[in-house]
Amino acid sequence: MAAKLDYPWHLRKVMADRGPFSTTDLIPLLDKRGITLSSSQVYRLAVERPERLSLKVLMALLDILDCTMDNLIEPVTTAGAESTTTTRKAFGASTGVRALRPKRARVRGAEHP
Repeated sequence: MAAKLDYPWHLRKVMADRGPFSTTDLIPLLDKRGITLSSSQVYRLAVERPERLSLKVLMALLDILDCTMDNLIEPVTTAGAESTTTTRKAFGASTGVRALRPKRARVRGAEHP
């Protein structure tokens, strides 16, 4: 199975180590660099792992926190996960259709009164 790529997002940790701890402190710093985000957007950016991220926002964060991309994003390769859903086979699929068919009736000489 193919390897699956994943990444932990370390923005909150880098913020605690290097610069503004509060997410609201990032808003004016991002605004100085031409990035306008609401307080809830900045909070989600810091607390949750972003699925999509603008390169402008990423470059602004790297500049504000004076860090590299390796500090924020740590690429991780994981083994391909098995499917969590179980596939159900149709009734009789394990024995085959032949076992489910009724036996053919044989008409023997009928005695008529």
